[in-house]
Amino acid sequence: MRPVDRRVRNHFGLTARRVAVRSQRPWYFQAFLAIMFVIFGFGLAYWLLRDELDMREQLKLVTHQNKELEEKLVGAQRELQVELATNNTLAKELASVQDDNIKVKEELFFYKNMVSKRAR
Repeated sequence: MRPVDRRVRNHFGLTARRVAVRSQRPWYFQAFLAIMFVIFGFGLAYWLLRDELDMREQLKLVTHQNKELEEKLVGAQRELQVELATNNTLAKELASVQDDNIKVKEELFFYKNMVSKRAR
């Protein structure tokens, strides 16, 4: 009799475990909630993937624009190199022409002095 008495006290006495009582929801309500969660999950996944696809398209567009700008930059750098090279050659030619001009002016001054001495 003692083991039965212990079982009764464990289930119904002050030392009994506390139990939560819940009412069960109908199956159609649980099915509706499950379907709603599945739809929500698919919607969230679609939204995230759509944003990712949009970002990939934007990335492709930006990389294409970047390549175009790099090509323009390379072209501009080549033009600048050509202009610098022509500037340097023109500066050298100008310096040599100025030197020749100074020599010619000196010779002209010399000949004018000679002619003016003879005329006296």
